[in-house]
Amino acid sequence: MKLRASPHGALSGRVSVPGDKSISHRALLLAALAVGESRIEGLLEGEDVMATATALRRLGVPVLRDDGGSWTVAGVGVSGLAEPDTVLDLGNAGTGARLVMGLLAGHPFTAVVTGDSSLRRRPMGRVAAPLRAMGATVLAREGDRLPLAVRGRADLLPLDWRSEVASAQVKSAILLAGLHAAGRTSVTEPLASRDHTERMLRAMGAEIAEEETEDGHRVTITGQPELRPRDFVVPGDPSSAAFPVVAAVLAEGSRIEIAGVGVNPLRCGLYRTLREMGARITETDPREQGGEPVADLVVESSELEAVEVPADRAPMMIDEYPILAVAAARARGVTAMRGLGELRVKESDRFAAILDGLAACGVRCWSEGDDLFVEGTA
Repeated sequence: MKLRASPHGALSGRVSVPGDKSISHRALLLAALAVGESRIEGLLEGEDVMATATALRRLGVPVLRDDGGSWTVAGVGVSGLAEPDTVLDLGNAGTGARLVMGLLAGHPFTAVVTGDSSLRRRPMGRVAAPLRAMGATVLAREGDRLPLAVRGRADLLPLDWRSEVASAQVKSAILLAGLHAAGRTSVTEPLASRDHTERMLRAMGAEIAEEETEDGHRVTITGQPELRPRDFVVPGDPSSAAFPVVAAVLAEGSRIEIAGVGVNPLRCGLYRTLREMGARITETDPREQGGEPVADLVVESSELEAVEVPADRAPMMIDEYPILAVAAARARGVTAMRGLGELRVKESDRFAAILDGLAACGVRCWSEGDDLFVEGTA
């Protein structure tokens, strides 16, 4: 297939973006553990989130969509999942697979988790290791890859885990497993990763504590709570909004508004970086939805200057580096993006894909270790 892109001119108007994928996964999973019925508005109905919904149904959780697009989940309680009679196929949903593993660790039955060919190549050891330390049995292919079997236990052990990398998926899997353990379970990351799980658990009645330590950001959950059902409104996905944002910044004479975008500080590294480069991005009508900060974005075309993006910003924008690289290609000077090793272990090697894509467009770019450099053509 060949696609051709032609200059269009200025962009204008008001648009919205689909619901946040990270929050959509978590809304379904946490609603399943509540005691009672939760309602979810704005759920992203993409393949990954639908795979999570299907997995929950196979675990005995009623998950329904009405004709108006609202979803209801009849929660079964923290320890109420049922043994599935078939394999849990999460497709390409890395978030779904890892978080479901955390749920399974506290249930005394065996379940098999698999995914598509891409997900089966991705390592699951960062989740499997802490779950094993809590007493769950995890049997996997070489390299802790899918498909794998999880045999949980009702008397799961609390854990104090130190993660080598900042990963919201790993942290969330440990916290979900910690719901089933008597006592306090903690996970420490070198840097704080996105905190949607903590925000939602706290809103549902779980006891969550956070602190900065010498080793990094520490999150602690007290196990065996009774989670309250909630009505969730999923905000617009800031990762999806990144594309019209960058398009409007680059297209001369543009001014657009994007309604209802999640502006969680731990998800907005791209917008912070673009502003440092000179982009005119304004947040209006700030509000809160389901414990998450939300705002409308006003974006105007801007001239960009190259910047250095520090490695400690990666957890805040790990999915947005490809589109940042496009913006950098139009900035004045050489933009340096540090510490992008995690891009190599996504569903594809995004690090290599950025380099290949820019080079195919005639942009001068190169790498040094885990650092990426883009020379702009402004």
